[in-house]
Amino acid sequence: MTSLSIILITKNEAANIDACLESVAWADEIIVIDSGSTDDTVSRCQARGAKVYVHDWQGFGIQKNRALSYATQDWVFSIDADERVTPELRAAIQAAMTQAQFPAYRVSRLSNYCGRFMRHSGWYPDHIVRLFQRGEARFSDALVHETIVFNGKTGMLSGELLHYSYDNFEQVLDKNNAYSTAAAQMKFQQGKSASLTGAVLRGVWAFFRTYCLRMGFLDGRQGFMVSVSNAEETYYRYLKLMLLNEKARR
Repeated sequence: MTSLSIILITKNEAANIDACLESVAWADEIIVIDSGSTDDTVSRCQARGAKVYVHDWQGFGIQKNRALSYATQDWVFSIDADERVTPELRAAIQAAMTQAQFPAYRVSRLSNYCGRFMRHSGWYPDHIVRLFQRGEARFSDALVHETIVFNGKTGMLSGELLHYSYDNFEQVLDKNNAYSTAAAQMKFQQGKSASLTGAVLRGVWAFFRTYCLRMGFLDGRQGFMVSVSNAEETYYRYLKLMLLNEKARR
């Protein structure tokens, strides 16, 4: 049994979605969960034969589980709208489904940051589980940074998943703001607390870890940019958590 469902979530991804769906057009079905796009994302998906369902936004984990619930094929591959499956990865996916040695498989993701593919800075190799047998895995319900939960060992696919994460710095700032807010809300719901000093120290550590320990300096100016960005997102995350705690005590 080697049939494959592609699942992904979208909102205003008109700039990315055609290239993404083109890279997985060979799959047996494509399931899209849209959370209220105001551009032509939905019509673009439908034009490429995808099954599109619209649901209100409740976090990354919940949205992806919704997409998973609509999948009907033997295997599932989870992809984001800004990602592309290379021909080599396609061949590896098809071989893995045929052999079925593992219930889930990891892939190496190669990310592009403002025009440069990052091979250091903690961004590569970015091994993530994306292919799994339907019924053997699900997503965590995390608001952000969700993971695939399953039992058993994983295999490793050859080839790379190309990730065009940030085309320009405006996207970096927008995602930093959105991700830090979601992460702060998740930590607040878990009963976590934070302080201004802690937020500053965590931000400094994030820069040092990315630029020095993870050799971000080898990624040129983009390595420095992403190190600063990681520091800012970390600082904002814990600063927002501190403010949420203060508001709850009033």
